[in-house]
Amino acid sequence: MAGKLYLVATPIGNLEDMTLRAIRILGEVDLIAAEDTRVSGRLLKHFEISKPLISYFEHNKRLRGEFLLRELQEGKDIALICDAGTPGLSDPGADIVAEAVAAGIEVIAIPGASALLPALTVSGLSRGGFRFIGFLPRDKSGRRRELRALAEEQSLMVFYEAPHRLPAMLADLAEAFGAERRLAVCRELTKMFEEIRRGTLAEMIEHFATRPPRGEFTLVVAGAEYKEPADIAPWLLERELRELLDRGLSRKEAAREVAGRHRLRVNKIYQLGLKEETDYAGGKND
Repeated sequence: MAGKLYLVATPIGNLEDMTLRAIRILGEVDLIAAEDTRVSGRLLKHFEISKPLISYFEHNKRLRGEFLLRELQEGKDIALICDAGTPGLSDPGADIVAEAVAAGIEVIAIPGASALLPALTVSGLSRGGFRFIGFLPRDKSGRRRELRALAEEQSLMVFYEAPHRLPAMLADLAEAFGAERRLAVCRELTKMFEEIRRGTLAEMIEHFATRPPRGEFTLVVAGAEYKEPADIAPWLLERELRELLDRGLSRKEAAREVAGRHRLRVNKIYQLGLKEETDYAGGKND
């Protein structure tokens, strides 16, 4: 019989958040795969767990994933842990989970610590649904492109960010969402220097401009306010589209920009752009 793959949540800072079930499972499995064996080695030593420990991270996940899959198929039980929190969220654990599921291997979650839910509950912004984004692309153009696509998202959004990228991320958030968008910046959750700051993007940018960010950050950002679509005359929309197209934007980019301004469906504006471009080519816009 095939073994089982256990996704074991570990503390994100405070070791007292380790669950009894997690300790038991780690002590029973045949093998533990960890994001960083040095970090996880200290955790296992603290709880007096002695099991074979191998690395599984972004740069070895393909070869190591093949090895883990073979071990599972041969009947070994394996626990997957990350440096902190729940494996499979914003880490390569999602890949081995998908491979195990595809191979018919049982995957069992051992719940526990995560920065996601604590940040939501203390943010003061939670009123219903949310959208988990995790880490944005590291390159500026990719990050800005993704944020522009999220500008009209009405649900709360949860982001993870490293300290050295936080100032640039806050600036890009303000550019895409507006400087008055509210958020909660959660730093070092469950740790000795835990800090929750609430306010607008403008206030957070000002704060961190004089206080270099330190530690790990979870950001809970308010969604866009819903506004009834305005009854805009088609010729005005066509004029805005033409101005953007003349500036060099693609038809898709121009449609997204105009739709965002007026809370309209992008597809509707895109089709209007097709008509407008056809009319323009035919001489009807003179």
